[in-house]
Amino acid sequence: MASVSPLNFLKDKTIFVTGATGFLAKVFVEKILRTQPNVKKLYLLVRAPDPDFAMKRILNEFVETELFRVVRDEVGANLKSFISEKIVAVAGDVSDTNLGVKDSKLMEEMWTEIDLLLNFAAITNFDERYDYAYKVNTMGAFNVLNFAKNCIKINMLLHVSTAYVCGEASGLIPENPINIGEALKNTRKLDLTIEKELIQEKLNQLQAKGAGQNELASTMTDLGINRATLYGWPNTYVFTKAMGEMMLGEYRETIPLLIIRPTMITSTFAEPFPGWIEGLRGIDGPIAGYGKGKLKFLLANPMTIVDMIPADMVVNSIIMAMAANTQQHSRIIYHIGSSRTNPIKMTDIHKFARQYFIEHPLKNKDGKPIKVRKCRFFKTPASFHAWIGIRYVMPLKVCIPNTYFDVTNSQNLQLTMEENAQEANAFNFDPKGIDWEDYIVNTHIAGLVKYVLK
Repeated sequence: MASVSPLNFLKDKTIFVTGATGFLAKVFVEKILRTQPNVKKLYLLVRAPDPDFAMKRILNEFVETELFRVVRDEVGANLKSFISEKIVAVAGDVSDTNLGVKDSKLMEEMWTEIDLLLNFAAITNFDERYDYAYKVNTMGAFNVLNFAKNCIKINMLLHVSTAYVCGEASGLIPENPINIGEALKNTRKLDLTIEKELIQEKLNQLQAKGAGQNELASTMTDLGINRATLYGWPNTYVFTKAMGEMMLGEYRETIPLLIIRPTMITSTFAEPFPGWIEGLRGIDGPIAGYGKGKLKFLLANPMTIVDMIPADMVVNSIIMAMAANTQQHSRIIYHIGSSRTNPIKMTDIHKFARQYFIEHPLKNKDGKPIKVRKCRFFKTPASFHAWIGIRYVMPLKVCIPNTYFDVTNSQNLQLTMEENAQEANAFNFDPKGIDWEDYIVNTHIAGLVKYVLK
């Protein structure tokens, strides 16, 4: 690849972002506004009944948050005019036709102006209701693609997926597309039309019998788990994300398509400052439970590789991928993770978490420090069941297979920055530079405590 400049690439671009109030999308938008104030415009799609409410959400959930403080400080008194000039709040929903945009004038304006479309929208709950997850993660991707086809000067559609569309496969996972109809269990063919019809049929049955909200929710949740398991995926989230990728690959026609597959996204490594995070993500649930003294047992092999990648590195890779592929018209997939180049084991995460909470213990409701002890690991369900024969304890089950994600495309992407050291540093996404002990102890858990556990 020829050397590229992401800052030059972003200059004067009009960018459309779906799922704009989500964790990763916020980091992306903040990065753009902070590093390239000469971006032309950012259309931000937000679930809201009208544009005014959409803008209120953007201001409350983004502009006024801690994440945005660096931009606020740099812009200063001109913040209001800067926001009004650069950001257009778009009320809508990816699960609707035309992404739910009701204003025909605004829609025509977007179709005329948009250069880049990034789809961050997703329901990330592992076992979400099947109808909800299918509408957003599968049909939402399809609706975004159809919207992109109407954009007359679009030169890139970037879709954020997940590395775990591979299911529970072990070994080295290549950066290969998932083609429509493919199932992880080779004995079955996956028909997306049948899945859509099955969802509607089940909803009709429940409504006909007058099912209450609780029954409706539990039945649709169970349906998603059952369908995912049937075709070889471990949960509804990765199953519906895989089907979303299928939709994009099958129907993209000539639209240039980038699919970004991050692994477990963690707090920011460096930008706009280290440690910013929103909500409990991936390994954070176990870390928080351990710090509170509630997690004492793990059903997991301590030598299992846990593939983590900081949010700002994911965003940097997204920007670099767009800049490097602006003249391409193919489908390109990037794994963004650390297991191949800088792996970390479960036992190391436990050791670093223990180190942090011994030095900085959380407080109980009486204000006294919570003491943490070493977790007991059970490598297999059989070993755990044998142990609870004499003790009844409910451990947290962590299922992360020994999987390594091929990052050849990502490594090639890094080569495009070699001739521009300053921008290479500003858009760093190489996990080899992460000192895991320093990052987990001094950045990630410190950020988790500050911004989430508070």
